[in-house]
Amino acid sequence: MRVGFKMKQHWKILLWLIAGVVVGFALQRFTDGPGTVGVRFDPQPVVVDGVPVGIRVDALVQDLLPKGRNASEGLQVGDVVKRITVNAGMDDEKGAEITSAEALTEFLEQRGAGGVATIELVSGNKRSALVALDPQSTRARWLAPFKFVADIFMRLLKMLIMPLVVTSIVTGVAGLGGGSDFGRMGGRTFGYYATTSFLAVGLGMLLVNILQPGIGARLGISPDADFGQRSENWLDILRRMVPENAFNAFTGNGNMLQVIFFSLLFGFFITKVAEKPRNFMLDLFGSAFAVVMRMASWVMLLVPYGVFCLLVKVVGETGFDVFKPLGAYMLTVMLALIIHSCVILPLLLKVVGGVSPLKWVRAMSPALMTAFSTSSSSMTLPTTLNILKKRGGVSNRTSSFVAPLGATVNMDGTALYECIGVVFLAQYYASAGDFVLSFSAQVTVVMAAFLASIGAAGIPSAGLVMMLTILSALKLPLEGAALLLAVDRPLDMCRTVVNVWSDTVGTAIIASKEGETGLGDGAVTDPT
Repeated sequence: MRVGFKMKQHWKILLWLIAGVVVGFALQRFTDGPGTVGVRFDPQPVVVDGVPVGIRVDALVQDLLPKGRNASEGLQVGDVVKRITVNAGMDDEKGAEITSAEALTEFLEQRGAGGVATIELVSGNKRSALVALDPQSTRARWLAPFKFVADIFMRLLKMLIMPLVVTSIVTGVAGLGGGSDFGRMGGRTFGYYATTSFLAVGLGMLLVNILQPGIGARLGISPDADFGQRSENWLDILRRMVPENAFNAFTGNGNMLQVIFFSLLFGFFITKVAEKPRNFMLDLFGSAFAVVMRMASWVMLLVPYGVFCLLVKVVGETGFDVFKPLGAYMLTVMLALIIHSCVILPLLLKVVGGVSPLKWVRAMSPALMTAFSTSSSSMTLPTTLNILKKRGGVSNRTSSFVAPLGATVNMDGTALYECIGVVFLAQYYASAGDFVLSFSAQVTVVMAAFLASIGAAGIPSAGLVMMLTILSALKLPLEGAALLLAVDRPLDMCRTVVNVWSDTVGTAIIASKEGETGLGDGAVTDPT
């Protein structure tokens, strides 16, 4: 007789995810959460001819420089601030003249956290800063324990990334051998990644041209804004793949392309040495992979609680007000993500792989929920590999080769997002200024978005940083990308789900082509 009921892992994750949103919203609604721009001001105003003209920056407390901005664009000690505007040019724009520290404090208390501040100085220069939650506020104190647990959870996931990528790729490639098996699976893997990435970029380009969310948008930035200095030769992506020092490449999760390149070569050349060292290395890395996967299984037990704390932190800090401005842009991105994930990828899975999309999404649901909460393909990788094996029924031989590569080079959601974001800004500059959004410019966006998605690290908001490279390729100002920061977090969570979903679909298709059967059947009987 069954004594008790054990909830399955994916339902547990979903319930804790919803609970996190509810608790975060409650903290947002019922606690005070004034904003801060990360500096401490001199309490005495700067006075000229007996008239206060602004307040002087006394010390830097937090680094709140928006992503993609140069250090010179952030507040500096000695700057004299006369006006601050949050989300300039958007529907929720708010600003105030600042003649005393009390006036700034009152403004930030009313405005709250969230958004990007444009700060005008007495000298005429402008600075930028994110408006973050004041760490001394009541809400920050309530959020502190949730942030602590969320940080521990994220560190556990990050801890597993490097050993998991190295051991899985080396064992996967060495297990394939150095002959036709390696070439066949490698060709299928990269063929799938290239196909889905181009389909994603094409879909994004189609929708952004049909809906035209940038035409007539109120972004509050001058069409004559200064051009950014950032530019990147696309050959640099290939150059960055080859590490100058293999050991240095293992010191940070941002070097994932170099680690993958080294691991592929190392696994391949294991197959070329004599039998005794080959077997030793296979046993060594195979054993290490088994240990790391056991660690990943343990971390999987903590996922529901980590997801809960992450959602409390995100919703508690930003709330839902950030969704209101840039609504047409968000709608375009979300619609493209939905079509790609719910139509294009399931069709490929069914037609090419012969696997039921409903059965597969049910099997992969824990990995997708983890991707949503972490906003990182790389940090989701331990969960993804665990789920592919236990619930998806994919062999280690296939999953350990395909999934780690996908977590770095297969970024469908990121490619789609970069395409829409850049064209959205280009439409704004075309309607408000003299920029001409030609067909050749859109072809540049397609190719640049594809290559940038390959070069993007599988970490939160990496797509936004890579967008700067595409804007530079079109010779467009970079100021617009900073405005998209206001809504980047929710979109980042959604596009990461699409990235991981595409990785798992590709793994299923390639496993099917390699002759594996029963894919997704583990979700029916899996006790978790």
